[in-house]
Amino acid sequence: MTESLKRTPLHEAHRAAGAKMVPFAGFEMPVQYAGVVAEHQAVRTAVGLFDVSHMGEVEFTGQGADEVVSSIVSNDVSGLANGQACYTVMCNEDGGIIDDLVVYKFSPERVLICVNAANRAKDFAWMKAQAKDRCEVVDRGDAYAQIAVQGPRAAELVARVAEPNPSDVGTYRFITGTVVGVDAIIARTGYTGEDGFELYVASDGAAEVWKALMERGADLGVQPAGLGARDSLRLEMCFPLYGNDIDDDCQPFEAGLGWVVKLDKPVPFTGQEALRRIKTEGNARRLVPLIMKDRGIARQGYPVLVDGREAGVVTSGTKSPSTGEAIALAYVPATHAKTGSQVAVAIRGREIAAEVVKRPFLRR
Repeated sequence: MTESLKRTPLHEAHRAAGAKMVPFAGFEMPVQYAGVVAEHQAVRTAVGLFDVSHMGEVEFTGQGADEVVSSIVSNDVSGLANGQACYTVMCNEDGGIIDDLVVYKFSPERVLICVNAANRAKDFAWMKAQAKDRCEVVDRGDAYAQIAVQGPRAAELVARVAEPNPSDVGTYRFITGTVVGVDAIIARTGYTGEDGFELYVASDGAAEVWKALMERGADLGVQPAGLGARDSLRLEMCFPLYGNDIDDDCQPFEAGLGWVVKLDKPVPFTGQEALRRIKTEGNARRLVPLIMKDRGIARQGYPVLVDGREAGVVTSGTKSPSTGEAIALAYVPATHAKTGSQVAVAIRGREIAAEVVKRPFLRR
């Protein structure tokens, strides 16, 4: 590893567990421990732990902080209750996606946003510039470590270590408390399609929290999980990955994220007029789920063919550990975006048949 890579507060725990480490978004991160499939199945059947401390956090405080946030994201933050979170996108003036985000509203005067690791500096600069002097905007990324506890037994594990007991916290809701005495934001959010929590804990207490989760979850089948399983889990649910499936050059409607765009919310937001026009005019392409009908795995960058001609591109692909099928997300012409449409993917010089299917690949 190059010395320029950052390390999370849990780096030594990963090394001690025998994790294979790789560069990711400027960090040295665990890609797997026991193996991607084993970790994937642990999350689907029991409980897995992810170190997602590389993600960034930006805090907005002051009078009307929620209104400022609502003016730079597509969802309606002002409509959230205190203690409620929402998924959203942040767009540029042309409607392109700067990043996809999770917003946590503590009160109208305090809002925290989780941003993608690779976009941390870009997002903070954009947010600061858009907010101007309307409220205080601070990068809190170094203050927090983030541990995702995901799976059907996640709530049982978190209840063993957290105060107050978060078992009654609803999906996309959060509370503040402690995890084995370490100050924490305890949020029922995640990126796997399973029940679970994301624990935002003080960085200097992260190792203690991780150790406690591993020890107290032993009888529940707890398994540390790396980036490989995180990717296959989110892909089975058709959750987009920034840099693969969405970026500045695509906009929410073509990416299947129109549901987070509130064009008529009380607070106008950056990119609103462009998106209003795009919605009226329609999209030339759509991001769709594909299942390969013949042998072959579609990977990012592989061409999608319609009638033998290149007409789109695969953005994410793998063999699903849950179903055994080769699955992918791909941009295709809007004319071929309907469920049941037949296309093909060029894989190493071969034309492999594929079919557009409903989201998600795995139904829970």
